[in-house]
Amino acid sequence: MSNRVAVVTGASSGIGEATARHLAREGFEVVCAARRTDRIETLAAEIGGRAVACDVTDADQVAALAEAAGPRVDVLVNNAGGAFGLEPVAEGDAEQWRAMYDVNVVGLMLVTKALLPALIASGAGVIVNVGSIAGRRAYEGGAGYTAAKHGTKVVTETLRLELVDQPVRVCEVAPGMVRTDEFSLVRFGGDQEKADAVYAGVDAPLVADDVADAITWVATRPAHVNIDELVIKPRAQAAPHKVHRVL
Repeated sequence: MSNRVAVVTGASSGIGEATARHLAREGFEVVCAARRTDRIETLAAEIGGRAVACDVTDADQVAALAEAAGPRVDVLVNNAGGAFGLEPVAEGDAEQWRAMYDVNVVGLMLVTKALLPALIASGAGVIVNVGSIAGRRAYEGGAGYTAAKHGTKVVTETLRLELVDQPVRVCEVAPGMVRTDEFSLVRFGGDQEKADAVYAGVDAPLVADDVADAITWVATRPAHVNIDELVIKPRAQAAPHKVHRVL
């Protein structure tokens, strides 16, 4: 088991960091990829993995990630992503929309393309794309992010069709409300009050470990089993816009 390699993008915090830890406990050597070198170096040292600085939207850095990962990769978790802003379409910021599409869709494509030969070489590779329930339902103020995450979902579906004759499974884990230290804080440009309001009154939102556990389960099914998509939400959330709160 010690020679199995997993690559996790966006591994510097939240779901990515938790996933790296879970996969390491399953015996994978985890290549922790993210922009914040200090964080991934600390993580890699703790879990016996490797740290590779990588902005998934930069083709040269992605090529360097593929080189560092080596000729065989058993699992790729495309976790790097993000949401920026919560304005209605009529007030949308084009740069924020481009940034969301770039990281959630184009970055996913670049990393997958670069690592696909190594995944095929493993003989039983697994790609797990971290999507969102935003890739399935629209909600007011979320058009830029929901459009990008719908893109993640459709790229996943297309890739599965294109790789049906290859020894690579293509899966998506789509979380609902997950409380992490940074997701909502980044979305609201560092406004802690707005970020906290997202989870106000919700008894038990998901946490990063919940999603990491699901990703690891998907990635460790027998080689003939493909989990096309797994949607995971807290019990208090019925839909993106329907959350039970006790205030």
